[in-house]
Formats: sequence, C-alpha cells, structure tokens
Amino acid sequence: MPTADKAVRVGHRRVTLKALAVGAAVVGTLLVGCSVDVRDPSVPEPVQSPSTLATPTITPGHDAAAVAAQDLPFSAGGILARGVPVGLADGLKEAPGWKQVKDNVAGESQYLKADGCLVAAKVRGNQSALAKGDDRESTVALFKYLDPTILPEYLKTEKLRWGGDPDAPARTVEVLALEPAVPQGGRATAILARLFATAGSSVYVSVSCPDAASLGSARGDVAKFLPVLPPSN
Repeated sequence: MPTADKAVRVGHRRVTLKALAVGAAVVGTLLVGCSVDVRDPSVPEPVQSPSTLATPTITPGHDAAAVAAQDLPFSAGGILARGVPVGLADGLKEAPGWKQVKDNVAGESQYLKADGCLVAAKVRGNQSALAKGDDRESTVALFKYLDPTILPEYLKTEKLRWGGDPDAPARTVEVLALEPAVPQGGRATAILARLFATAGSSVYVSVSCPDAASLGSARGDVAKFLPVLPPSN
C-alpha cells in the first residue's frame, strides 16, 4: 500500500523520500518497505527476470570462491560476474526477537522484531542503466534517481556482512546509508543500498523502528544476520 510522499529533514535540508517508502500494515503498525526497481526512460524496458533472495549461480570460469573470500569495497565491484545478481540471506528470521512476516514476495522479504522494528530486504536485477564509474558512484545515482533532492553528502559509507558461510573468516561489503532525522512523532529509519554495476543488480535494506535506540539495535542485527551473498558456483 503506497504511502504519501513525506518530507523529512537531513542536516539543513528537507528530503522527500518519494519512491523509497512503501507502507505495510503489520500488526496494526505502519511499517516501511521499499522498491528499487530502476529503469532509464531512454532505454527500452528489459525483460524482467524473477527477483530472489536465494544464493544465485554464476557462469562457469568465474572464481566465485576468491570473490567470497575477500572484502568488497565499492572499488572492487568489477570482480563480480557480469550480469549475475548477488543475493541476500534470510538469517534474520532466526535471530532472537525476530520473525519473518513476508517471504520473498516480488523479491522482498520482511522481518518484524518484538519491539516494533521492521526490516525490508530486496534484491533487484536489470539495474545496469544506472551504472556510473565504480559501485559507489552507481549507488549515489540510485539514490538520486529515487529522489533527486538527495545529495551525496547525505549518504554515509557503512558495511554489511559479505558471504553467508558462518565458518569462513568474516568479510564485509560496503554500502551507502541514508538516515533521515526522526520527524516529530515519527519512526526512526535507515536505508542501506548498493548498486553492483558489473553484476547489474542492487540490494536494498530498510530498517524502521519506533525510536533511535531500537533502530541502533536493529541495525546491529541486520549487520550480523542479513549478509549479502556473492554469486556462487
């Protein structure tokens, strides 16, 4: 159920998060999920492939193990297989206090915490129209496509876990995060995303909580239990 566009303040500017916020009534509480289905009007609409949160496969000859065994800063996005999407794990449903309330519906899964926090996680393909330089520039372009009033300085570099093997050494993947100021009487929200230009896909995670304290705790859970999954053989 789409929500009306809402202006929030980031620093000294007002930012409208149009196309970022999609409301869902869960347990009587207005919670937030989003879509990053990005298309360039000047490019013919691509044939849509199913979105999935499962571990993807890649073309033969790509060294998937080497990719999974190293950190993935923005500058390293080119080591991914071309045109093969990354994935997102679903371990948050097993985390203490969390339960899954939407399971891969149109590529999106949602997780609700006992304190009222909601996480929406989505993978999208066919995102190469926004590719600009390295993955950081491409991710800035993604945010600006969704809302032209978002400036690069609003976005902070953060990290999620890279790879879903709990026995492997911990690796990280860089993402950009937008955390608007909490409006009067509103929910505390953080949006984390990355556009993988070579892979032609994006990952998107929104975290919406009753207050800033619960948001911080929920973001810690996301970093621990919701890793980004590299393509694998």
